[in-house]
Amino acid sequence: MNAAATHAVLSAHPRASLDEAERQTASIDRSGYVPPSFADGVIFAQSIDDVVLAMKLAHEHGAVIVPRGAGTGLAAGSSAQAGQIVLDMSRMDKILHIDPVEATALVQPGVINAAVNQAAGEHGLFYAPDPASTAICSIGGNIATNAGGMWCAKYGVTRESVLSLLVVLPDGQLLRTGRRTIKGVAGYDMNALMIGSEGTLGIVVEALLRLRPKPKHTATLVAYFPDEDTAAQAASAVIAQRLTPSVLELMCGKTLKAVDAALGTEHESLAAPCCWRRPTAMGHSWKCRRCAMRSLRWPGASNWPRMPKKPRR
Repeated sequence: MNAAATHAVLSAHPRASLDEAERQTASIDRSGYVPPSFADGVIFAQSIDDVVLAMKLAHEHGAVIVPRGAGTGLAAGSSAQAGQIVLDMSRMDKILHIDPVEATALVQPGVINAAVNQAAGEHGLFYAPDPASTAICSIGGNIATNAGGMWCAKYGVTRESVLSLLVVLPDGQLLRTGRRTIKGVAGYDMNALMIGSEGTLGIVVEALLRLRPKPKHTATLVAYFPDEDTAAQAASAVIAQRLTPSVLELMCGKTLKAVDAALGTEHESLAAPCCWRRPTAMGHSWKCRRCAMRSLRWPGASNWPRMPKKPRR
């Protein structure tokens, strides 16, 4: 731990804070892990120049920088302790541009995942990666951890929805990765290298996201099985029929019991575990889709898949 190095960086950066409460808050995430000490200071970046300056100073003095998004991670990836500086990106939270023709969104790293979807929805589009914390997690954090979510069964994880990045490297240099088009085959795939690197290779300060047409209809089907093996076989059978759902989730008996205890439901009594799927359609009539879904047989299901009477939009 180099207190002199962190002091030099914090003294020279105009966005730095030594406030004890802010240091404590910035040093922990939602993992529940509490470090033995807290970061020496926090830099609240508001622009690309703020990040560039922070990294240049850290590189010059040999200080340790811990990047932080919304702090919703469950793996203590953004936790920090004495001898380190937290670089907080949450104030860089603007949606810079949405292009409904190219189906892209240019955003800053601190923008919330759900905010991107809300803005894209006004153009009949949506951003596919949907972590469980979508209402509170940031795009920068999603990119750093290559976050997934239940929609990844059909649309893939974050890596499949990021076209280009602007990254500040450890020495303060700017690097643009990827491309602005869906197809891009020239050169090294630096985008894939950066996504999931958790800030160890650079700090994302701008991202061009790929948007997709919003499904016109969705429905949720649930089936219950006597054991996990049978449920897993049913899930494989669904994929084998080439009817790829947007969501395909298996919940074991213990999970159903916990859900029942929390919500007052009776899922476990119907049998355990359960497997639920959400098919989507891009323009087929609801009546035709109901017939198609009813033709799908769930091997070993002890209860027939349940369906809503009308589409949920």
